[in-house]
Amino acid sequence: MGYSKGLNASAATLTKNRTPGNVCSSSGLCATCLDGCPGLCEVGKSAYRGRELIYPQPFGTTTSASQKDYPVDFSHLNINGTAVGAYGIEADSDKATFPAVNLETEIGSRNKIKLKLPIVIPGLGSTNVARDNWEGLAVGAAITGTVLTIGENVCGMDPNSDIRDGRVIKSPDMERRVKLFQEWYNGYGAIVVQFNVEDTRLKVADYVINELGVEAVEIKWGQGAKDIGGEVKLPTLERAQQLKSRGYIVLPDPENPQVQKDYRENGSIKEFERHSRIGFVDEESFMARVEELRGLGAKHVLLKTGAYRPADLARAVKFASLAEIDLLTVDGAGGGTGMSPWRMMNEWGVPTVYLESLLWQYLERIRAKGMYVPSVAIAGGFSLEDNMFKGMALAAPYVKAVGMARAPLAAAMVGKTVGNWVKDGNVPPEVSKRYGSTIKQIFTASTALQQIYGDEFERIPAAAIGVYNYYDRLGMGLQQLMCGARKFALKYITRDDLSCITREAADVTGLPYIMDLDAEEVEKILG
Repeated sequence: MGYSKGLNASAATLTKNRTPGNVCSSSGLCATCLDGCPGLCEVGKSAYRGRELIYPQPFGTTTSASQKDYPVDFSHLNINGTAVGAYGIEADSDKATFPAVNLETEIGSRNKIKLKLPIVIPGLGSTNVARDNWEGLAVGAAITGTVLTIGENVCGMDPNSDIRDGRVIKSPDMERRVKLFQEWYNGYGAIVVQFNVEDTRLKVADYVINELGVEAVEIKWGQGAKDIGGEVKLPTLERAQQLKSRGYIVLPDPENPQVQKDYRENGSIKEFERHSRIGFVDEESFMARVEELRGLGAKHVLLKTGAYRPADLARAVKFASLAEIDLLTVDGAGGGTGMSPWRMMNEWGVPTVYLESLLWQYLERIRAKGMYVPSVAIAGGFSLEDNMFKGMALAAPYVKAVGMARAPLAAAMVGKTVGNWVKDGNVPPEVSKRYGSTIKQIFTASTALQQIYGDEFERIPAAAIGVYNYYDRLGMGLQQLMCGARKFALKYITRDDLSCITREAADVTGLPYIMDLDAEEVEKILG
């Protein structure tokens, strides 16, 4: 069977096949390609829109993630429940209830970051969809006591940034993003600022640490969605010229006279692309960069790596250990983004279950040598509580949090939409008839938030309430799963809480096949 979906047609690229029920499995072309077809599929539409079809569309209002079905994913793992004993609480039916499950955790080496929930939002950077929904994400992450990462290129992309002699002096957009979180910070979680090649050249670290009071920063090697630098669309020639002057790769070249003419006179060029550079890793420069960031005043230094080949994962584990990194985020293939090459997103990298299985092996090896083992977050396709549990158990006890970006962003966008309905007085009947037409009636978390914040509740954006509600659901769902496994704190989750329902999953993960589970104990009971 084939694992790739939408080879030549996808909602991500706004393309389709003319004969959807009759498609060649290897090429994705229609079984009969008709002379006269207007070009509905990716090949056909590429005939007149070219490289535009590399990317998901429309840019700025959507996020995208891989459609590929991997041979092994988290659905091949099941969570083991038990009727015996309890970890972290007295085995008493009146005490060992699921609301008693403790979901707090902490990350860090020299300084600890406490989290109310084991959730990290990895880098959401300069894309329009992240910027336009930042209020909900920042306030939502702060009031839930979780980690939120400001992704790459924010200062460089801010049209109002003050950049002098190649370094950023002020960025209103970065300042807004940081202060939104800081205003609602409650002692849990953290706001993290991430750096890529261009950010490093612009001295973004100096600015956010010294001017904005940011304590946690992240070195970025990559992500699960793609193995090249960040990309966005630019709507105007002036914007393209500004970004090129700041050191970015911009296509087509906005300084080319013919490009300028085509943009201004005949409309054959309607937009531009901004691309970031790729970085290169070696131990000496990495260690020096970590010490440089700590020297600037960073209390927490994090590292995010992508779905690169196993040798690169081994480097990430070793370097994170040697530098005593506070959190290593490992992002598996199939990851999501605001803009990445669509076929790359589907066809590159090590999928999350495979990558995390390797990660556990490598962490076990450095632990056996007595080396420092960093806190780890695993990312790549997570959205609901069952996979959160599996993600933490597969590489237990090292995984302290799960990274997810598209799902919290979706919650923020829906929360914002609901808020706009209420504000405009046009709540759809299918919602108003069932739930009501006010914020307090529609959002189930309103009562809890009002008890916490009192009159300040009115200032919480609807988008942030959406994130809080979503996280509240994840928290209760996770508590229920953990209670069923008799694990009443995150630190008690182990690999033994999982088993495989396919032999192939057992081969990949090293976990037992479900028919072999507990074989020795069964023999003792029945023998």
